Amino acid sequence: MTKRLLAELLGTFWLVFGGCGSAVFAAAFPDLGIGFLGVALAFGLTVLTMVYAVGGISGGHFNPAVSVGLTVAGRLPARDLVPYVVVQLIGAIIASTILYFIASGKADFTLANGFAANGYGEHSPGGYPLSSALLVEIVLTFIFVMVILGATSGHAPAGFAGIAIGLTLTLIHLIAIPVTNTSVNPARSTGPALFVGGWALQQLWLFWVAPIVGAIIAGVAHKSLFGDE
Repeated sequence: MTKRLLAELLGTFWLVFGGCGSAVFAAAFPDLGIGFLGVALAFGLTVLTMVYAVGGISGGHFNPAVSVGLTVAGRLPARDLVPYVVVQLIGAIIASTILYFIASGKADFTLANGFAANGYGEHSPGGYPLSSALLVEIVLTFIFVMVILGATSGHAPAGFAGIAIGLTLTLIHLIAIPVTNTSVNPARSTGPALFVGGWALQQLWLFWVAPIVGAIIAGVAHKSLFGDE
């Protein structure tokens, strides 16, 4: 269990450090910014690389919503859910802390730019309201967990799960960055929100509730339609 928890901590750390780091440092870098496409690829690549690096140890969740969905689907023992979520949060907070210290070394650094936090309304990159944010996070988390359950089932081609999962997360970000800055992961949302404070903490509830609802629906749907594969 200790090895599994360390694997989840490391994987979540890399997801937040790589994904949010690309958004903070490189998304709008003068002249050569990587933009939404680059940030989306960064998030997908963090998951793809860590699925192959440590997924064989812990299952490669790196996301409390994924752990909830897999518990509902019967893939993760219920007794393991809370420890998984705790270390995922720790990994996300460590990553956000390091990102903060790196970013704050720049003279004009300000948290007013959002620090890759998720939001809706005036804090949505595209100005989308709460209802839009809630719906997109539920739907995309549902799809994400369905892909994870399918790609890791006994009927899927062996060895390709990480590619399918990483590319799905990339596509999810291409859809949702303008709406919420893309969460589908409560740990990823919590880390930056702790540093931004204020509005980010006030809106954080949505980025716990919506992904978990989407994950629960996926867990129930997959188990009902395809059984425990």
